[in-house]
Amino acid sequence: MSTVDALTDQAMVVLQDRPLVPLSAWLNKALGDCAASGRTLQLVTPLESRLSLPLRTAASGNDLQWVVRHGDGYYEGLTGRPLKWGGATFVPVPEARDYAPGYTTRPTAPIGAQLTLVYRTRHGAEGDLGGPVERLMHLLTGKPPGALGPAEPLEHPWRRDRFTEFARGRSTARLLVVGDGPRPAQAICDFTTGPGGGVSEVSTVTVGYMPEDPPPLRHLPTLVGALAADQTIASLFVQLTPGRADLTTEPRWTGAPAPVALAVAGTVSGPPGIPGQQVGPPRAPLTFFPLGDGRSQDGWQRHSHLMQHLTSA
Repeated sequence: MSTVDALTDQAMVVLQDRPLVPLSAWLNKALGDCAASGRTLQLVTPLESRLSLPLRTAASGNDLQWVVRHGDGYYEGLTGRPLKWGGATFVPVPEARDYAPGYTTRPTAPIGAQLTLVYRTRHGAEGDLGGPVERLMHLLTGKPPGALGPAEPLEHPWRRDRFTEFARGRSTARLLVVGDGPRPAQAICDFTTGPGGGVSEVSTVTVGYMPEDPPPLRHLPTLVGALAADQTIASLFVQLTPGRADLTTEPRWTGAPAPVALAVAGTVSGPPGIPGQQVGPPRAPLTFFPLGDGRSQDGWQRHSHLMQHLTSA
């Protein structure tokens, strides 16, 4: 059971001294309480701790900050920025000009690759919501998902009707899904219900690969086409991030993400130098745009150029 170790007008400070910190039901509720009160949840761990993928994703937003204790100092776990206690909250050290020493220490596990696919789609006011994540998880791992739930550990075996029941009837909902295949795979599914009952979905599926087991990037057009064959997808973005194959995050620098591809609904032409490939069935085509190998940062320039072209078309 977690407890609040300090509460100020600006922050809720929670100390977690464990090897792996998940997005527990308690932390999930604390995040909601902080969002409602305008506070930041500052999670303080030792250098040896790791965050689960759902908790690391939450730490990428504005409501949660990962504070790492190393020796007599502190730093931000996802950026390496040195921090100090300012009386009401942890704040950046103004005179710091470099990463905190702990952030640049060698990772404790081999660094492989995390393949991330973010898809967007819309659902009607009725009907099943679990089809896209189930199909994509099956395409990536060879098996349907294993479990679902709003927090870790995921309490419920995978069932599309239960997944739909959780997601519908709320203005916003976030559900976690874990894979059941040979490689670690997780999904974070966000739903927003509109005035007429229609549901917008933005979901992120991530699969971990060891260094000797690279992700099958050359098969992505076929995979995306297979997804479009029986699921309606508005867009799908693919990127590659250096990281642990178990999808946990150490408070150390492991490398920057880089884009691989973007697929958008319809038959769309790209800007010069970024040709599109038609994938999916004729009744629901997607245009697949390769952006890079997932390692070169030059892919972000192509991504920006493509997005400007698509939004101005």
